[in-house]
Amino acid sequence: MIRKLKSGEYRIYSRKKNPKTNKRRNLGTFPSLEAARKHEREIQYFKHH
Repeated sequence: MIRKLKSGEYRIYSRKKNPKTNKRRNLGTFPSLEAARKHEREIQYFKHH
């Protein structure tokens, strides 16, 4: 799940909430939406391989 920050960067958050903090886990911050989408695809790949 990608969200745009006020600084103009994009951050990937986990889809599920962390039960301990009840917030979504930060999975990385990227300068462009394209870079964030690419990394999200890499995360999905490693989750299933």
